[in-house]
Amino acid sequence: MINQTAVGSQKERLALFDKEWIIRHAEGSLAADTIHITDSIAEMSEGGIHDFYSNGDYWWPNPDTKDGLPYIQRDGESNPNNFDSHRLGLRRMRTHAANLAAAFSLTGNEAYAEKAVQFLKEFFLDEATRMNPHLLYAQALPGICAGRGIGIIDTLHLIDIPFAVEALKDSPALTEEIYLELKQWFAEYLTWMSTHPNGIEEMNAHNNHSVCWFVQAAAFAWFTGNEEMLQFCRQRYKEKLLPDQMADDGSFPRELARTKPYGYAIFVLDNMVTLCHILSTPQDDLWSYELSDGRGIRKGLDYLFPYMQDKSSWPYAPDVEHFEGWPAKVSGLLFAGLALGEETYVELWKKLDPDPTDMEVRRNIAVRQPVLWV
Repeated sequence: MINQTAVGSQKERLALFDKEWIIRHAEGSLAADTIHITDSIAEMSEGGIHDFYSNGDYWWPNPDTKDGLPYIQRDGESNPNNFDSHRLGLRRMRTHAANLAAAFSLTGNEAYAEKAVQFLKEFFLDEATRMNPHLLYAQALPGICAGRGIGIIDTLHLIDIPFAVEALKDSPALTEEIYLELKQWFAEYLTWMSTHPNGIEEMNAHNNHSVCWFVQAAAFAWFTGNEEMLQFCRQRYKEKLLPDQMADDGSFPRELARTKPYGYAIFVLDNMVTLCHILSTPQDDLWSYELSDGRGIRKGLDYLFPYMQDKSSWPYAPDVEHFEGWPAKVSGLLFAGLALGEETYVELWKKLDPDPTDMEVRRNIAVRQPVLWV
């Protein structure tokens, strides 16, 4: 369990969640087929069937060449024909595993745990269907490169998995062997993303991509007991992410400069909050940490929260796509509300839509089942 700095017992926190909603989604996941990276073959991938592959969202065939190569960029305009089967499959697997683990944690029903473990075992461990623990071919650009560091954001949704696994430890379905093998998979992936040039490039990005790299690194390090990486993440939060990306007013200018400033502003702050949630300890509390000029997570929340309460007050242009879908039920409001004692954050979190239909909005919500995190 993550160290909690919030006031209130775990029982009080669990009372915040809609048990019927959790059970209803778990029942759907119980009936779902398991998902594997090998279910879909990426014809343009330079890797094999066990290697994750995706294309850059905003890249399109070149209209000036017969074969469409090399692709060209149209920022903010998602190409619906890009290969996204692995990305969608990974997200669905995560969602089913998280749904089932959440329901098991609340009910103790072994059927949920058994199906959750089946999802995890077949996706990460079974030789015939497992995903290799790297992202060499993520967000490839046809005619330009086989994969990019920027693609590491495609596994952001896997941050739910360590918490789902820990919630399943009370079930005999999660044997010690499976538990240790899952830890090994995430340890190997963390090693790859922190040593390969693609991973290092993403770690040093200047916008939400580096934030999401550190969220993943923190979650996977927490799961695998990598204290050195956890401390590194805390250091970089203080020395790079806050000073380089947050403005004096608490905004994130690089996100506001995008064609979808509202969605990106919510996205980056949500992930900064998740970092504070994972990394804070009684000895090193990132919730209260501030730079000498007062910048910290509270200032970021103070800036954006009014615009989440009342989107009509947003002072920038509306997003070119998916503006109608925001704000949705991001876990950052809950985590921050509990940690900082801000009831208004929790109240807004309760009111927002937990099941947005806009696929872009769903993709930008990293945590599916926050009950696993508290």
